[in-house]
Amino acid sequence: MPEQNTLAGVRRVTVVGGGVIGASWTALFLARGLAVTLSDPQPDIERSVRDYIARAAPALDGLGLDTAGLTDRLTFEADLAAAVRDTDLVQENGPERLELKQRIWRTIEDNAPATAIFATSTSGIPATDIAEALGEPGRLVVGHPFNPPHLVPLVEVVPGRKTSPEAVERASRFYTALGKKPQVLRKEVPGFVANRLQSAIFRECVHLVADGVVTEQQLDDIVTSSIGLRWAVAGPFLTFHLGGGEGGLAHFLPHLGVAMEHAWKEMAAEHVAFDDETVTLLTEQAADFGGTIDQLAERRDQGQIAVMRALGETYAPKD
Repeated sequence: MPEQNTLAGVRRVTVVGGGVIGASWTALFLARGLAVTLSDPQPDIERSVRDYIARAAPALDGLGLDTAGLTDRLTFEADLAAAVRDTDLVQENGPERLELKQRIWRTIEDNAPATAIFATSTSGIPATDIAEALGEPGRLVVGHPFNPPHLVPLVEVVPGRKTSPEAVERASRFYTALGKKPQVLRKEVPGFVANRLQSAIFRECVHLVADGVVTEQQLDDIVTSSIGLRWAVAGPFLTFHLGGGEGGLAHFLPHLGVAMEHAWKEMAAEHVAFDDETVTLLTEQAADFGGTIDQLAERRDQGQIAVMRALGETYAPKD
């Protein structure tokens, strides 16, 4: 069983919402030695969360965490007010509906300790909008993970217009102590950063497959054997900075940037939509990946862990 732990002043966490993101956060919090109360009104939530944690345990073990007795400090409390009464941090993962999130956060604010950290995993609703329902909007910050949170290090910390610097700093310190890699965004933008990048790239992926240039399998193989492999160690800007040779990005942009601008205009003119024909094509080709969803996810996770271990980015690297 993971030893009871305190991370950046946080010992007890309340996870609101036990879907995929909430269950993944829960698995990581438990593996890092925190006590977790999960609050979700769904009648079968305990079974589904425990099942998810059991499936996540091998990945956590691969990252160097103790997974014996992983759920010993996990409790379930459907009553949200009771669930947050003694918490140090709330990680909310409710449905992406503004009014519902506002109701959830009003209840949390009314019942949680005044010192608790307030973080929402929202994938697109600005903290500014959610916090309009709060008496102290400065307490709320977005702590948006990249799925699945127990495996992928990134957390986008996004303050709202009224979020206090203290709230941002406390949330960032906690995520860092947890072993994550928080990035504080300088301003709110729809979809934040990682999802915007993913969406922009996926748009072109859909076009290339729908236009018959490549199959889905070919496209994925192209990505994983080129830019995906490279971006694990050097992001787009560093990649092109190095691509400019001795002159770096200052040399690269005037020479190859013009060609990129032409390509951007061409891509912007492309019509890409999830019409019936495109959806049918994409879903049919997805079957070519082989294996069940669980099998494919396990294969992906094992590969991700191998990359992270090679880069020394595990929680406690194993020999």
